[in-house]
Amino acid sequence: MDLDAFTTVHSPAWERLAVLVGRRRLDGAEADELVRLYQEVATHLSTVRSAAPDPVLVTRLSDLLGRARTRISGAHEPAWSDVVRYAVVAVPAALYRIRWWTLAVTVGFLLVSVVVGVHVATDPDALAAMGTPEQRRQYVDEAFASYYDPGASFAALVWTNNAWVAAQAVAFGVTGVWPVVALVQNAVSVGATGGMMASYGELGTFLTLIAPHGQLELTSVFVAGAAGLKTFWTLVDPGPRRRAVALAQEGRALVTVAVGLVGALAVVGAIEGFVTGSGLPWWLKIVLGTLALTAFWLYVLVLGRRAVHAGETGDLDMERAGAVLPTAA
Repeated sequence: MDLDAFTTVHSPAWERLAVLVGRRRLDGAEADELVRLYQEVATHLSTVRSAAPDPVLVTRLSDLLGRARTRISGAHEPAWSDVVRYAVVAVPAALYRIRWWTLAVTVGFLLVSVVVGVHVATDPDALAAMGTPEQRRQYVDEAFASYYDPGASFAALVWTNNAWVAAQAVAFGVTGVWPVVALVQNAVSVGATGGMMASYGELGTFLTLIAPHGQLELTSVFVAGAAGLKTFWTLVDPGPRRRAVALAQEGRALVTVAVGLVGALAVVGAIEGFVTGSGLPWWLKIVLGTLALTAFWLYVLVLGRRAVHAGETGDLDMERAGAVLPTAA
């Protein structure tokens, strides 16, 4: 095939297609012409590729067809309605579906923390393992309270750190090990610190500094751990679905959990940065933390229950997730 002659003959059609693609508005006749030229140029590209695969011309026609295809089919641009729907339907649905996993993680975490705390507070050897008497006294009298230095930078640090921990719990949850190890380590740390504070008569200080932000913070950690363990259990027991399909569906839904926790942990960072270490009365700090936790669970239980009953799972819709091979139950 004579490529120069081919180009000379068909260039008017290519140029006309480029003109139509570049116009902001098309009338009915022009829209029909756009579709016709798209099909014609697609044939031209196929001919060039098979008979005279010139890379420059192939690139030119491929780009032109790509822009024409976008103009014909319409590019999807995320709208505010999509964002709102994600926030009030997908995220609460994903959180609601793991509510019992979250409860189980919460009970286990608190049980370990209390046992460790009582052990450190009542066993001199366990208390001695927390450091020398001077180190323990300095921590109880100064370090623990001074950690909560109010300010925007501290709030941002708390938020990013907690969000990273939550994302890891979800991402590595499929191993079945990382969430358990992380949760046990955190439970032991919280319990040991509380036990040491109690042994010096400062349990009240510990609780009043932990309670404002800790209620929602620990709940977020519990949710992240539950999401990770749910992913692992899906790998072990996929139910009637094929294992790969089940894991993909649950994995996408539980990534939605991580996205939702980013918002919750942003609230935690604000409370820890501006409320916990502030000069507000201790009871007001705890009330603010309790209100934040209550709002979170109302969001999950009210919106999530409604979404799940409507058939939502927190997974992507079929258009974005791709087709799934039907499987007999």
